[in-house]
Amino acid sequence: MANSIFLEPQLQRPEPTLRNTVTPRIFVAATRMDDGKTTTSLGLFAALQQRFPRIGYIKPVGQRFVEVEGAKIDEDTVLINDTYHPHTPLKAMSPIAVEPDFTRRYLTGGIAHQLHDRVRNAFDIAAWEKDFVIIEGTGHAGVGSVFDLSNASVAKVLKSKVIIVSRAGIGRPIDEIAMNLALFEKHGVEVIGAIINKVNPDKMAMLKDYATRGLAKLGLPLLGMIPMHTELWKPTVNQACLRLKGEFIAGAQHKRRRIARIGVGAMSSRNAGRLLQPGTLIITPGDRDDIIDLILSDDARNGARGPLAGVVLTDGILPPEPVLQTIRERTLPFISTTADISSATAAIGHMTVKTEVGDRDKIGAIQSLIHDYVEVDRLVDLVRAGSEASQLHLGV
Repeated sequence: MANSIFLEPQLQRPEPTLRNTVTPRIFVAATRMDDGKTTTSLGLFAALQQRFPRIGYIKPVGQRFVEVEGAKIDEDTVLINDTYHPHTPLKAMSPIAVEPDFTRRYLTGGIAHQLHDRVRNAFDIAAWEKDFVIIEGTGHAGVGSVFDLSNASVAKVLKSKVIIVSRAGIGRPIDEIAMNLALFEKHGVEVIGAIINKVNPDKMAMLKDYATRGLAKLGLPLLGMIPMHTELWKPTVNQACLRLKGEFIAGAQHKRRRIARIGVGAMSSRNAGRLLQPGTLIITPGDRDDIIDLILSDDARNGARGPLAGVVLTDGILPPEPVLQTIRERTLPFISTTADISSATAAIGHMTVKTEVGDRDKIGAIQSLIHDYVEVDRLVDLVRAGSEASQLHLGV
């Protein structure tokens, strides 16, 4: 705790300022979690690379993090770093990780300027020698208010304009964008437009018309409407393994297979044949030798109907050693978990699907969606509007 930012001495000093106010930047916000901030940021990075040679990235406040060289780094930051290699220290791209006791510690001894200073300093590093910077938010506009780092306050600290990402619909996205817009405006932050994500392709034209009308009432342009891409929301076998806290006993080299459906192997083997469909993840107790033999026989025929996604063996039970040896000789992913069949099925069925590091096919699809359905040139023009005049006035 000696190095905690919450225990630094309170020093009297003038209000600090952000050093870099020149590099164009955009804050990607959303109306709620999992609306598509990371998807938008990931695709926008590639789209902006076609217009600017050097793109920077920062996620000032992260809630899901991993340990990298002893530092807690936000998962989305690791994804961006691995995909685009922006040549920025990870700590600068992910300056604040909200640990489980973060809020309690802040409320009993935190000082707002200490966190704000950390965000400012990190941004100055992330923006160094960059031509444009993407700032990714966390949750809706008010998330982080309890420790004085709401998305609205961070956007203000970093002097950034904002775009808001919301899910498809007619009334709900406009209502939620209006609510988030109010908080940004309260902080004096300019919102330059909105992007509607996860739209039913069959309803694109109709929803685009109503979204444009609804946003116009708020004084905002529609900068993009992104169709639902079903492959993006299918979890991989690896994600299922992580969700179940399981381990691969075979086929880890195919851990990026996507799960199209879940099949529960709780029936007799004569009825289990219908589970053997391409993309199915079969979940069955580890002592159901009859179903496991059926799966292995089908796999020996190279998957007569196409490859399964994989197999989950539940209850911490493994089949007899001869069967286990056969499993290990195959390339079909097999996962062992201590979860029971009901818990495993529910956990995978309700999991949130995130983009994984190294998932090139999915990343490529996201890049194409942003390129095809977001008005990136218009976004850049709106970011620049007003800034060039102010720079001329200041003699920059």
